Amino acid sequence: MASGTASRSEDEESLAGQKRASSQALGTIPKRRSSSRFIKRKKFDDELVESSLAKSSTRAKGASGVEPGRCSGSEPSSSEKKKVSKAPSTPVPPSPAPTPGLTKRVKKSKQPLQVTKDLGRWKPADDLLLIHAVLQTNDLTSVHLGVKFSCRFTLREVQERWYALLYDPVISKLACQAMRQLHPEAIAAIQSKALFSKAEEQLLSKVGSTSQPTLETFQDLLHRHPDAFYLARTAKALQAHWQLMKQYYLLEDQTVQPLPKGDQVLNFSDAEDLIDDSKLKDMRDEVLEHELTVADRRQKREIRQLEQELHKWQVLVDSITGMSSPDFDNQTLAVLRGRMVRYLMRSREITLGRATKDNQIDVDLSLEGPAWKISRKQGVIKLKNNGDFFIANEGRRPIYIDGRPVLCGSKWRLSNNSVVEIASLRFVFLINQDLIALIRAEAAKITPQ
Repeated sequence: MASGTASRSEDEESLAGQKRASSQALGTIPKRRSSSRFIKRKKFDDELVESSLAKSSTRAKGASGVEPGRCSGSEPSSSEKKKVSKAPSTPVPPSPAPTPGLTKRVKKSKQPLQVTKDLGRWKPADDLLLIHAVLQTNDLTSVHLGVKFSCRFTLREVQERWYALLYDPVISKLACQAMRQLHPEAIAAIQSKALFSKAEEQLLSKVGSTSQPTLETFQDLLHRHPDAFYLARTAKALQAHWQLMKQYYLLEDQTVQPLPKGDQVLNFSDAEDLIDDSKLKDMRDEVLEHELTVADRRQKREIRQLEQELHKWQVLVDSITGMSSPDFDNQTLAVLRGRMVRYLMRSREITLGRATKDNQIDVDLSLEGPAWKISRKQGVIKLKNNGDFFIANEGRRPIYIDGRPVLCGSKWRLSNNSVVEIASLRFVFLINQDLIALIRAEAAKITPQ
């Protein structure tokens, strides 16, 4: 009996020591709170994730040593006491469990940030173009000068990318995966842009510059040298590159003339004098021709408008500034003077009336005053060969000459200072006596003959 109590006291002391050690080791970990209510609220998604992480961490802690829930809880059972008594007396400190926030940070830090950044600047098409160009030329400087990438990479960036594709396993693996996903048409387009190697240019330079090679010539060249030319070369691509080499005098039968030595260097003015203008091609300037055509069309339109308005220039309208008599010029035959304006008659026949959109006349009487009672073609004034003026009434209302009515279809002779009244508008008819005298003299000379 005494031995049983002694062993039990030893077990209790060892259990108490393990409790103190576990409580000291787990003193920094906060206790998990649990609710005693029967109805608990539902957990959100983030809380479910955190609780699952907490459960897994507690399980790990319990497996390494003593369960944390039992350390701060009730008395352990007899079976647990037996397990504890069999365990060594020195307690094993539990490993601290990482918090959820730390686990997330570790996962993010493991991602290759530099790789994603490089892949964002270097497209899969650029990588494939770089690989094909280097395989053709074996020179990164030539690749930098001759290949047009999606971005303007420097020579250092091209070198670093090539070395990364060769020696960096992560970048090489991601680049290969991205290049495998390219469309076959995109791959064919990239292969067609591959630079020409020295062996290919050497074979092309053997084609004479004086000959006129066709596509069949370059196709035959491809068949005879399949190992020398790149797999994506076509006859049309070879012809285009041959023409470029011919332009820069890179063919075997072409020679570049050396510059003259001494003071006999040809300047620009001497070279311009040597040019034969007759041999120069007349290059058509489509923009200039279009501008000239538009200007010519505009000028013809203006001439047509002037021709249509020519009858208006037969009578000039002049505003009256005073009561003095007008000064006649050599082109004015007579003047029909009103209270507001005066009409200069410069042709042998003019029409009087009211102008509308559909009816154009020489003398628009509406400029003098209200003319709604005047017909659109009220009358005509004519100059005979003998120097006499006559007015013919063609409107519905009568025209009064010096108080005498001239009915529709009638005419009357106009003299100097005659008063013409048309629908309450009064005008004075003044004749250029000097010009009329010359007209009568010319008519008298012609009549005897």
